[in-house]
Amino acid sequence: DKLSPAAKAIGAVNTIVNDDGVLTGHITDGAGYTLNLKAGSVSVKDKKITLVGAGGVASAIMIQCALEGVREIAVFNLKDAFWPRAEANLEAIRQAVPSIKITLNDLADTELLKKEIAESDILSNATRLGMAPLEDKSIIDGLDVLRPDLIVTDVVYMPAETKLLKQAKEAGCRTFEGLGMLLYQGAEAYRLYTGETMPVDEIKELLYK
Repeated sequence: DKLSPAAKAIGAVNTIVNDDGVLTGHITDGAGYTLNLKAGSVSVKDKKITLVGAGGVASAIMIQCALEGVREIAVFNLKDAFWPRAEANLEAIRQAVPSIKITLNDLADTELLKKEIAESDILSNATRLGMAPLEDKSIIDGLDVLRPDLIVTDVVYMPAETKLLKQAKEAGCRTFEGLGMLLYQGAEAYRLYTGETMPVDEIKELLYK
């Protein structure tokens, strides 16, 4: 019957709330991303993000960051059969948040990728690189594009520490793993369903054992 602003923009829901028979669809993945950062005292407001990936989870991250006031998102994706869909996703986000500066770039353009990372506050992987059977893969080739004041995030949660996050730690970057995003998107769904706060700290103790 209704959609949240984020769900409406990207055309996807993963949480449906029944309010006296009125069904409202929400997408919590993007909120999970930003809540995970907020738990580490990091806000996306006024930041620039380089985001690798343009699929479902990437789109959820993009729209949530746009709604929360991110300054700019440089999106990189393979220029494959999905490219027109990625262009459409970005245009939908521009329509929803006209103030956002968001660009779609070819992942094969390594020099542009390096330039955008150098100008960014946050580097995010929203692809399957790093997840089995691609544990030995990363969105970057070496540490030269990393610097200590760059925040590096990954949506992959198994393994908890991907090759990208290992590279980032070696370079002195602050990192946020996909397990945290998974936890906080669940916490957001719990809040929407119940109106209460999920006991995140207790669940973290179980998850991180």
